[in-house]
Amino acid sequence: MSFLRCSLLFLLCVHPALSQPFGLSNRVGNSSLRLPSTPPSYSYALTNAFGNIIFPNPVALATPPGELNRLFIAEQAGRVTVITNLAAPTRAVFLDLSSRVMAGGEQGLLGLSFHPGYATNGYFFVFYTDDTTTRAGTGRHQVLSRFQVSSNNPNTALASSEFTLLTMFDDHGDHNGGDLHFGPDGFLYVSLGDEGNQNDSLNNSQRIDKDFWSSMLRLDVDEPARPSSLMPNPHPANTNHVDGAIHYRIPADNPFIGATSFNGAAVNPAAVRTEMFAVGFRNPWRFSIDSVTGRIFCGDVGGDALEEINVVTRGGNYGWAFREGTNAGPKSSSQPGGLTLLPPIFNYRHGTATNQGNAVIGGRVYRGGRIPALQGSYIFGDFVSGNIWSLRYDGTNVSNFIRIADDPGIAVFGVDPSNGDLLAADQNNDMIKRLIAVPAGATSLPATLEETGVFANLATLTPHPGFVPYDINLPFWSDNAIKSRWFYVPTNRTITFGATNNWLFPTGTVWVKHFDMEMTNGVPESRRRLETRLLVRHSSNDGSEVYGLTYRWNGTLTSASLVPEGGLDENLVIHDGGTTRTQLWRYPSRSECLLCHTRSSQGGLALGFHTPQLNRDFNYGGVTDNQLRAMSHAGYFSAPVTNLNSLRALARLNDESVSVEQRVRSYLAANCSQCHQPGGAGWGQFDARLLTPLSATKLIHGTLNNPVGNPGSVVVHPGRDDLSMLLARISTLETGRRMPPVGSSVLDTQAIALVSRWITNDLASYRSFAEWQVAQFGSTNTPAAQAHADPDGDSADNWTEYLTGTAPENPNSLWRIDIDRDAAGVAVRYQIIPNRIVTIEQQSQFVFTNSWQFLDLIENRPTAPVESFIHEFFDPSAGSLRQRNYRGRVTEP
Repeated sequence: MSFLRCSLLFLLCVHPALSQPFGLSNRVGNSSLRLPSTPPSYSYALTNAFGNIIFPNPVALATPPGELNRLFIAEQAGRVTVITNLAAPTRAVFLDLSSRVMAGGEQGLLGLSFHPGYATNGYFFVFYTDDTTTRAGTGRHQVLSRFQVSSNNPNTALASSEFTLLTMFDDHGDHNGGDLHFGPDGFLYVSLGDEGNQNDSLNNSQRIDKDFWSSMLRLDVDEPARPSSLMPNPHPANTNHVDGAIHYRIPADNPFIGATSFNGAAVNPAAVRTEMFAVGFRNPWRFSIDSVTGRIFCGDVGGDALEEINVVTRGGNYGWAFREGTNAGPKSSSQPGGLTLLPPIFNYRHGTATNQGNAVIGGRVYRGGRIPALQGSYIFGDFVSGNIWSLRYDGTNVSNFIRIADDPGIAVFGVDPSNGDLLAADQNNDMIKRLIAVPAGATSLPATLEETGVFANLATLTPHPGFVPYDINLPFWSDNAIKSRWFYVPTNRTITFGATNNWLFPTGTVWVKHFDMEMTNGVPESRRRLETRLLVRHSSNDGSEVYGLTYRWNGTLTSASLVPEGGLDENLVIHDGGTTRTQLWRYPSRSECLLCHTRSSQGGLALGFHTPQLNRDFNYGGVTDNQLRAMSHAGYFSAPVTNLNSLRALARLNDESVSVEQRVRSYLAANCSQCHQPGGAGWGQFDARLLTPLSATKLIHGTLNNPVGNPGSVVVHPGRDDLSMLLARISTLETGRRMPPVGSSVLDTQAIALVSRWITNDLASYRSFAEWQVAQFGSTNTPAAQAHADPDGDSADNWTEYLTGTAPENPNSLWRIDIDRDAAGVAVRYQIIPNRIVTIEQQSQFVFTNSWQFLDLIENRPTAPVESFIHEFFDPSAGSLRQRNYRGRVTEP
């Protein structure tokens, strides 16, 4: 931001303002609600998922990207089997490598993962133990290979298509790791143990210049590889013993490329295993990558004392054998000084009592739709004790650690692609099991909308006393649905208001959102009631803070019933002009509600119930008032709202008086910011919140976790639609790529057109401050180019000149404020700067101080106009003062 100021000595009379009526005069209590104060509690169990089908020693569960009706199971003896129809399961052999797999103990076929482009290239990858001969020796090897599916039968792979990437000589048969997963960046991640024996006797755990053990690898296995990827350093394991070639490449940002030292000791960069993404593992048996946050959760099997869960990050060192979990490890005495080791997010001691075990099994973050209480929880277990636990991890802290089930022999967790259920591979019983929830308490949910006590009259949707209607500036995209909204706050509780951050809501707050759809577009008489959703701020301590209920209206539109816990789909027949189309409508599960209604510290719980959305006028039965003003007057906030006109508001997408950029930022704030912000669940690194300046959002040229086959793409590339992933993600309905990821089966064409217009037109001439510095001064680091330098001496520093579009070396090129007096007050006059927010502040002092205050006038509301013009307004509040100083505050959107 930047400031320019002026002052005027005057004496004026004050003209009293007309009193505006309030839209809400007082709060009203409610005695009709019959919603539980806490959501139902559950007990959990693992049950047989696929009847009498046997899967001998299952070790990995996987499904090709985008598929919903097949599940592949890797069996340790060397077979990959497939369930070809999850609704009517049958087992078929997909790939049989049993003749070449050395199985037994911790050896065998250990990992399975399908390439992101499997639908077109048919590639999948396996990790297995083989008895073979390479240039490293004869005997046991751990092998990473690629295979291909048959072009004639999608349920059969070609055993002859093996394409070997790594063949690692192995001195011992245990601590192999061997799990495989593709990350959101499209690279293959591979977990490897310390090569076995005990206490790191082979000295692998803290080496990056020897073999590949005790690490997580990250490989570019695309064909061809990405142009930016690098050739790895040769090693007997990666140099194919058949053709002498290396069949993968190294992602350019892998952490140890070019390393010359490690743990304080010199290493030869030509010998560094640049494949390594993280190091210091003992036996990372199973890991998983959360589909929402992209976090890598890894269970590392312990030695004598502790089992640990790690969140794996680029370049992380997880301590083995200097540390075992949070304990000293067998080589702690040789740990170099000053070494940074990453502790586990959670570890537990050996034993068989409740909350203990002897061999951790890395789990999964639950993202299914049928167990709301576990939504977002990491579920993991112990192979020996059978304990199954749940915990929540917010990026910093672990909370809500509970034991939820007991089932010894679980070797790996997976996901049912048809519904998101958590599956578990049981080696004791050779079966695949499903995690289910059974209500455990007396709490029950109202079966119909009428039973909730929200509406006094369902036919007219007239709510009971205490519920207040409201509207928002820019609704979340909901496939052309028409929405109505109400809220209720108990009269003995208040909301903590935030002008620039999320509001804090008391227990008992209820939000209601009702959905209608025009079955013939443009014909109001064709509106049909679809559903009514309730969101309840509850008092339980399960980490969710709210629970949601969805009620579907019946065919006669006279009643609405609670949808099943896993949600419901319905095909709507929509008449659109002269065509008829089928539109999928999703009634969300209670878990899906929690995907968007994220915590107070992130999404704010109630989407749309915050300052930028509610800062608008509303007709309260004949009295039109600003909603924030009305709520403040009625006592809904713990303190009165002040400086109402200073508060930001989201812009409508079709408001051509507001800059395109401000409208795009409003769209992102309404549809994306609940996940895409610091600490949020979104994969991307950008910040979609409205009040974050564009230069700080990491939108422009923002880096991607996954460029989806286009290495030149970024979040937003000025002037290039084709390289802007943000536009691509809102322009597709493809599962796994669509953004927002839930609740939509129809593209928001208005938003797509606006974002494209912003990228190709407005941003074509965009210059960052650094680019502006180079254009004006030829460099970013000369003294005259610095942000607070003023080379032309006009009292406007370079940052101000950048924001206002003036010349930094011309004192006559200056944006300024003019003020003068007339009979009506003080006239404040300045030129509007397109796509810049200008607000006027004042202080009534004879000298400039730091007591500047926003000039609380409706004409001074912050907005980013699309065009330049002279803006003038009057300040009648200064009439009783002899002096008032004014300054303009200029910010980017």
